[in-house]
Amino acid sequence: MRTFQFILIALIVFSCQNTVKSQVPKEVQSNFESKYPGENDPDWETDSNGNYEAHFKKKGVKYRADFSPNGQWIETETNIDKDDLPKAIKQVIKEQYGSEDITEVELVDSATKGTFYDVEFKQKGKNMDVMFRANGEIIQ
Repeated sequence: MRTFQFILIALIVFSCQNTVKSQVPKEVQSNFESKYPGENDPDWETDSNGNYEAHFKKKGVKYRADFSPNGQWIETETNIDKDDLPKAIKQVIKEQYGSEDITEVELVDSATKGTFYDVEFKQKGKNMDVMFRANGEIIQ
């Protein structure tokens, strides 16, 4: 019985993923292919805002690129190790957030904000995101 349940759940998950892939608008697919030539087999999801997320690997590194339903590129992000943060950011974190635990660090390339680092801190059971420029400037 457990095997049957597992197979049924796996089939449902697999069929949902295929549905999303087949429903990705041509504008989104085309703009993804233009921005990331040669990356022609991303895994697609939709987020809570109705945007399309392409999950793909480039030289073994995982990326997520977000596109609006009309195909406009929003941002691309990848996880990095906190040790790879620029020294200026590490200094600001030490001075202003020294006692907070870092749970995740992402390098983000955004259409509206440019390139920045998104550092997620665990703060009293909640998560708090702080965005930094490479020079340590905190952005909103």
